[in-house]
Amino acid sequence: MRVCCFCESWASGGIESFLCNVLTRLDREALEVDIVAAQLEGSVFTEKLTARGVRFYELSGSMRDVLENHRRFRTLLRERRYGVLHLNAFQGLSLAYLRIAREEGVPVRIAHSHNTALRRSLTRPAKLAVHRWARDRYTRDATALWACSGDAAAFLYSARELASRGFRFIPNGIDVARFRSGPGVRRTARQELGLDEKFVIGHVGRLCFQKNQSFLLDVLAELLERRPESVLLLAGEGEDRPMLERKARELGIADSVLFYGVSEHIEQLYWSMDVFVFPSLFEGFGIAVIEARAAGLPVICSEHVPREACAAGCTTLPLDAGVWAENIAKGPGRSSKGAETVAEAGFDIRTVAGMIADSYLEGIRRSRQM
Repeated sequence: MRVCCFCESWASGGIESFLCNVLTRLDREALEVDIVAAQLEGSVFTEKLTARGVRFYELSGSMRDVLENHRRFRTLLRERRYGVLHLNAFQGLSLAYLRIAREEGVPVRIAHSHNTALRRSLTRPAKLAVHRWARDRYTRDATALWACSGDAAAFLYSARELASRGFRFIPNGIDVARFRSGPGVRRTARQELGLDEKFVIGHVGRLCFQKNQSFLLDVLAELLERRPESVLLLAGEGEDRPMLERKARELGIADSVLFYGVSEHIEQLYWSMDVFVFPSLFEGFGIAVIEARAAGLPVICSEHVPREACAAGCTTLPLDAGVWAENIAKGPGRSSKGAETVAEAGFDIRTVAGMIADSYLEGIRRSRQM
């Protein structure tokens, strides 16, 4: 059975990490999977998935060329004849691909929400209007509604459809064993980064408005007064990096900020940290929170991180730099039971991948009976 996993853009973000975790664990004897995206960018996940037999198809190469993307998507559906469309979306206009798939006879059309808001921009009000129009128009074209949180479901799907049929919560699973740490690996990771004697506050995420790393620089400035050995480790890339580097210099804390970039061995960065911080302004889920907890880290989140991501345990605080600095300075230490806690909360990727594969196959069985 052929499955089309669709993303508007394929890069190195949270949706891509989730799909990589799932697709590398599916039964390749039963399922043939393609990744389809309007725009393919460089990604740390592409090579790993290609090695597992996953094919990649790019539409126009631009998310803005909507009509051309729709035309090429329709052509691809006719060529590949998918049994399942798994649409991974962060805004309502993406749901139009469900309509195209329905018209082309794809029997199982799963919409999967990963977001709770749109990014800040001058055109955001207009984009929100389009988002709401598309949400109300196209949600009904899905045969199943999935979401990584209740907030994500409410954002992407029409209120009428949610009221009539609800949604299925799909945990953003991780390879729990990969993140389990110990004294030896932690010491090695810190030494390799030159952080052996430092108090490391860590963050993983795209450097952008949504993730709110600018706030973390304010927190670090406050924290350095309490713990001068503190270092902020930022893993990720994004459009805000020049602004963040400039702000760090203006605050006089540039020597205490490490911009690491993207890593294919993110678990080693978690092992080097003492505290994980996640101050997002909005968030569909926040898979980095689960990864950090599996690595045994105490986690501090903003109030905008969905409660589902906090099921494995974290501290939620209002976005006040002084309050965050105080809690980081005196907060709890690392846990040796983090991986077990995450697995018990249902975030082991083996469980999630099995759930998704069963849903694909069950959807096909039902469609054949109709």
